[in-house]
Amino acid sequence: MPLDLVTGASGLVGGNLVRTLVAQGRAVRILVRSTSQLQHLADLPLERAVGDVTDPASLRRACDGVDVVYHCAAVVSMWQRLAPQMWTANVAGTEHLLAAIRQAGVRRLVHCSTVDAIGLPETPADPPSTETTPWNWDRLGLDNAYARTKLESQRRVLAAAAADVDAVVVNPTYMFGAWDAKPSSGRMILEVAAGRAVGYTDGGNNFVDVEAVVDGMIAAAARGVRGECYILGGENRSYGEIFGEIARLVGVRPPRFAIPYVAARVGGWIGDGVAAVTGREPTVNTITAKMGYVRHYFDPSKAVRELGLRQPPVSAAIERAVRWFRQVGMLP
Repeated sequence: MPLDLVTGASGLVGGNLVRTLVAQGRAVRILVRSTSQLQHLADLPLERAVGDVTDPASLRRACDGVDVVYHCAAVVSMWQRLAPQMWTANVAGTEHLLAAIRQAGVRRLVHCSTVDAIGLPETPADPPSTETTPWNWDRLGLDNAYARTKLESQRRVLAAAAADVDAVVVNPTYMFGAWDAKPSSGRMILEVAAGRAVGYTDGGNNFVDVEAVVDGMIAAAARGVRGECYILGGENRSYGEIFGEIARLVGVRPPRFAIPYVAARVGGWIGDGVAAVTGREPTVNTITAKMGYVRHYFDPSKAVRELGLRQPPVSAAIERAVRWFRQVGMLP
């Protein structure tokens, strides 16, 4: 039976991916640290390879006998202090994985990048971004270590695809769904449900069902074009709209007002200061404050056309996330 390797299985997309692969009858190996929390995957028949993307020897062992590698592991943060760790994991870790893939003769790599490695619309009149929109986060004052390191790791995968590795890149947007154990994007749901999101910024994002993303990744492994990128996205929605949708589904009062840009920037500066004193990552900093006013709108039509990417309503994904958070006690 063909064997798939998934890195980053403890995360939202990786966890949902291994569940779908197992349900489809695939043999799945996951790369995990000895300290990884994987209780939400305990019911699955998974082979575990203990290691880390920063450990080349463990990657060589993990890739042995593998047909497809799904690379989902990454350090995700908007805190500049973690820039060295993000470079080590996201960029150097991808380089180590490419070397291991070459040595093991893996048939195909599906690299899970992010739309943060793609350019953004610059004015309200601009159409949603596509896979060919040039990266412009630096020019927009949004350059940050996460976006930069994911851009650099994507560039390395595309260079390898042009040379000697059969690789395809997927760029998911903002995902909702169950099995968000850390949680990651689901924190937005928890904040609204707890009443801590009293206001909203007037930017927006592309929101997508994580199950559609997983299906897109598997389709990319089967028929994605080598060296191509595919935006795995869903609905372009304002933050005000999506906060209201979450509030409706969890049964709380929606955020009541738009937060003025100046107030958000002041909050970002305060967050930076608190982080400098406490050494803990802030909820809001200067980068996240700016990003809340940007239209992170993307066009997934290439993936719909070439990979058959499904476009289910994002409300269904939020509902599943809410049910799962309640089942595990994260929501009352």
